[in-house]
Amino acid sequence: MNEQPAEPQAHGVRITAQPGHATITIGGTPLPLNIVTGYAVQHDIAGGLPLVVLHTRQPDGVAFEGLARVAVGVSQTPGELVAAFLAEVDPEILDQQALNRADYGGGPGATARAMLQTLTEWAKGGGR
Repeated sequence: MNEQPAEPQAHGVRITAQPGHATITIGGTPLPLNIVTGYAVQHDIAGGLPLVVLHTRQPDGVAFEGLARVAVGVSQTPGELVAAFLAEVDPEILDQQALNRADYGGGPGATARAMLQTLTEWAKGGGR
């Protein structure tokens, strides 16, 4: 018997947060206090519904049995994220974009400054 759901289920989520504390309600039911240690909200507007990932603290002896969609997240360090971003940069395009900047001022370090500014803009989603 195959009991896998055809589509992921959507649930109403409300997160009220302030530094050091968050109250999270799913489907109108609040989660127990101090069980959530963190959360991430990811939303691709073209992709439809947002994805909410809750990081929880599990008491000893907790067991789960049943159907679930499983995603394994591997944390990346900031250095790994930057290295992955830079690995995708086309050096010729970076060179052209940096040298053609309206704010390219010349002088010592001008090319490096222009490249760093261009990379910063790209990292923030500003073209490529």
